[in-house]
Amino acid sequence: MHSGHGAKIKVLMVDDSPSILSLLQKGFANHQEIEVVGTAKDAYDAREKIKALNPDVITLDVEMPRMSGLDFLERLMRLRPMPVVMLSSVTPEGSAAAVRALSLGAVDVQVKPSRGFNAAFMKDFAARVVAAARSRSRPVQPLDGLRAIAAPANTAGFGRWNGKIVLIGASTGGVSALETVMRSMPADGPPIVVSQHMPEVFLRSFAERLHQKNAMNVQVATDGTVLKQGHVYLAPGGDRHTIVEQRGKTFVCADKHGPKTNGHYPSVDELFHSAVPFGELVVGALLTGLGRDGAAGLKALKDAGASTIGQDENTSTVYGMPRAAFEIGAVDTQLPIDAIARQICRLTDKSMVTA
Repeated sequence: MHSGHGAKIKVLMVDDSPSILSLLQKGFANHQEIEVVGTAKDAYDAREKIKALNPDVITLDVEMPRMSGLDFLERLMRLRPMPVVMLSSVTPEGSAAAVRALSLGAVDVQVKPSRGFNAAFMKDFAARVVAAARSRSRPVQPLDGLRAIAAPANTAGFGRWNGKIVLIGASTGGVSALETVMRSMPADGPPIVVSQHMPEVFLRSFAERLHQKNAMNVQVATDGTVLKQGHVYLAPGGDRHTIVEQRGKTFVCADKHGPKTNGHYPSVDELFHSAVPFGELVVGALLTGLGRDGAAGLKALKDAGASTIGQDENTSTVYGMPRAAFEIGAVDTQLPIDAIARQICRLTDKSMVTA
């Protein structure tokens, strides 16, 4: 984690395109907080530059010769965990690669623009690099191949669902955090709606990945989708929020159009606030992420009778959103990420004592 007050964030950029490296260097040239200390043309070059330059953050292209960015990222996170921001295309293949990169421990992914690296792109990219420098990097246990050996947490006998729905919000670091939670949920777990800050182009790939590797059914939420036991619904984002409504004895997802909230589509606050009228039937959880989105909504849920969970500082990539919630008294229980599925099961199973 970068902690030098006043010191610039040292960035190493890894890309096989000299023209892209040149454009990025020019884009960062006048940034007050960022200093590009070096560039590398492939993974092997990057390995030597990391040793020599000790950067705070690496920007890494997904597609490179000799060794792919994903293969290099996987090795880096195992041997020398550090903040990485990936550069990805918006193609379906690029989306799947971006989600895998986030699962492997990349802090963030920047989508390559279709029309040049303009000022708006560079401002967004710089913000991601600065956020990455402040994040907490740690070795990540890859999800690939884990399905057969991952023992669900506290799921023996689960199935007497008590009717409560689960709402989860996450941002930076949320992909690996959500994967950790989902792989410990039983096939007949409670309905879960997730608001994860992520470009819409990545969310479908993320939903497919979670669906393939976990016991619960995972899909992208659509307007009017009825929430069912054993299902997880990811808010699609794009130009809308996803909220939940109670219609008779059922709960449904609904689209909410309007401006961004806290700078985001989808917004966690929008999801949480929508469930306040039936708060006593909700379990709310706020995971790792930059900023405050979800904190006020979680407090409103708690005040309405919901049970609330916050990810702890030690296991959060960025302890921003859960910290904001904790500091305003919105969190009933603060837990490490690998204990959150167990708590969700405890709070949503009729057979469990929750007092």
